[in-house]
Amino acid sequence: MPLRLKKFIGTILIIVLVSVYAVLATTIATLTLSTAPWYVHLLYFLLTGVIWILPAMLIIRWMAGPRKV
Repeated sequence: MPLRLKKFIGTILIIVLVSVYAVLATTIATLTLSTAPWYVHLLYFLLTGVIWILPAMLIIRWMAGPRKV
């Protein structure tokens, strides 16, 4: 697969990932954290704000193609 096509597909995948993840994380927070104290909200949003990076890193690694030695 050409590198340019991989980058295009990867960009679309990252946009979809971030969009779906944001809606999902916010929905879960709204449904479960409504009566929780502020520090639980802080911890939840800190964790969910960082966790999306893991699948994004895999997509970016795939987009970059094989390593050149």
